[in-house]
Amino acid sequence: MSKSYKLKKVIVKTEYKFLAIILVLLAAGLVLLPKYEKHEGINPEILLGNAVSSERYISTDELAEKIINQDPSFLLIDVRDEESYAKYSIPNSINIPLAKLLEEDSESYLNQDEFDVVLYSNDNFYANQAWLLCNRLEFKNIRVLNGGVNAWYSTIINPTKPTENQAVVDFDLYTFRKAASMYFGVSYLDQVTSPTKKKTPKKVVTVKKKKKKVAEGGC
Repeated sequence: MSKSYKLKKVIVKTEYKFLAIILVLLAAGLVLLPKYEKHEGINPEILLGNAVSSERYISTDELAEKIINQDPSFLLIDVRDEESYAKYSIPNSINIPLAKLLEEDSESYLNQDEFDVVLYSNDNFYANQAWLLCNRLEFKNIRVLNGGVNAWYSTIINPTKPTENQAVVDFDLYTFRKAASMYFGVSYLDQVTSPTKKKTPKKVVTVKKKKKKVAEGGC
């Protein structure tokens, strides 16, 4: 049996596992949607198509650039529990735990047209669940931080320096990440002077609640 054939079998098995996980999450999401039981939501086939697409992900580099440039077009939401958020969070993020995602106050942040929403958790697991619930309800412009806090720490806060035999593009990326980490308060021994930690300006977010549709029909 060739290595390429074995690799294809592994890829196929991985895809089936991923689809199985998605179906389980969808089932869990429907359980969490009692107050939306009359809301048909997105077509299941379209939802599954969206779920297997990688287009919903945003990289840690893209997010760091947005925060540094004080991009006003996005809203960063931490879907972890309150205790995890209190211990460490990405600058300018709002905490909406997954369990509270469908509460009325939370919906005003998620179901709006003013901002692009970026969800994150420690990795992708809870953020993907949150994304599936939002997608099920046809909320627009919802994305997921690829790798979550773990990837943020390993790429932006503590980037790995490339080895000498790596490509120029890897050194360029490291230069950006190192500068970004310094922006977020990391110090390096090779700095000529100790930098003053920059305080990321706190982003004040005001969202307008969507007007609820008036129910049609009689009693």
